[in-house]
Amino acid sequence: MKKLPVHQASDHLDDLVDAAMAGEEVVLTRDDQPTVKLVPINSSQAARPRYGSAAGLISMADDFDEPLDDFTDYTR
Repeated sequence: MKKLPVHQASDHLDDLVDAAMAGEEVVLTRDDQPTVKLVPINSSQAARPRYGSAAGLISMADDFDEPLDDFTDYTR
């Protein structure tokens, strides 16, 4: 998380916006108190899925496509 006094933010605004767009939390302070938080307007851009991030977390049984015994009455 980046914290920066409001009076210094104008000198680094471009970098602060880039950091916020990249998902970093950017907080501007006044008198050492958090005052403003920079967040991207387009939330879908900030919350992009990381493809492949669930690799190895999901497994499938070998018989996943076998008919279920509960539906025997419906297949006759």
